[in-house]
Amino acid sequence: MTEAAADFRETSADPVTESLPYSHLSLELGHLYMEDFAEGAERLERHFAAVRPWAETARAWTAALPTGNRPRISTCFLIDDYFSRLSTPAELLPVLLEAADRAGLSIDYLARESGCALADPLRPDRTGLAEAVMHRLVESPPPGSNGFRPPVSRTGWLTNGRRAPTRRTSAALDSDGGWQPPRETGARGHSVFVDVELWDDAGERRTWSCAFLAAVWQLTRLGLLRDDGRAVLTPTPWERREFPEDWDALPPLLRLTPHAPPFTAYYTCSVLPTRFLPVEHAVRVVLEQVHVDARAVGQAVGQAEREHLVLPVDVVERTSYLFPPGL
Repeated sequence: MTEAAADFRETSADPVTESLPYSHLSLELGHLYMEDFAEGAERLERHFAAVRPWAETARAWTAALPTGNRPRISTCFLIDDYFSRLSTPAELLPVLLEAADRAGLSIDYLARESGCALADPLRPDRTGLAEAVMHRLVESPPPGSNGFRPPVSRTGWLTNGRRAPTRRTSAALDSDGGWQPPRETGARGHSVFVDVELWDDAGERRTWSCAFLAAVWQLTRLGLLRDDGRAVLTPTPWERREFPEDWDALPPLLRLTPHAPPFTAYYTCSVLPTRFLPVEHAVRVVLEQVHVDARAVGQAVGQAEREHLVLPVDVVERTSYLFPPGL
């Protein structure tokens, strides 16, 4: 008779994954650069006037929810305070919110793009979101790859397939193979090959790319990021009428509507100018190669099941976009 082996572990060794509330849909009403804001209130009014009918189209998706589900749709807006700061929150945000209001739109949550990149200065023990997601990247090796290309952690580039081989220095060595085109992994017929720059180290500190920060933004809206089990980028209630003069004095994510549906959602939809289309293609390439916390995914899937919803495990299948003409 053999003894049964026992495995004893400290309960603190497995951090508890904080659960989050979920809306059915996180609807992004825009993402503009500081240069867009510099054009004034009329530019913002044109933006929201163009967004409104498409936002209503996105809301119509909730008609497909199972009977008995009251639609929960939260709206959000991402402001680029990472790449440039041509104005202050005190000057910019009231004009932004008034323009949305005149178009009949309400922004429930307002986020700073720098919040997706930098560590919280009030919590130096926490890693910045972008760096944390970078460490969760798992490159999909294309068929026939030999590991010649350095990993993304060294190069800062991520692709959706096989790159064209680098030309050899010797013409004699080149004669046997010749040029070979890049190839998308899983291409249907013809390839749409994408090579995404995630960051550069040209300045004093690393600069994350717009595409990579947008991928972090999507993961945050889907409620799939944790820091040792703790939720990240949680909304800070903001009911004051005045905004600070300094962006760094503003929390990275504000809840402007007191009783808004949850910021995190089962699905996301972003209404964006057409110039963001290549950026969002790059976002999907990134999302396909992020190893998401399985416990966070399980919580979202389980909560959806309790609402009689079948939620795809694949993160990319939960994201959607609308690119209105002329926006």
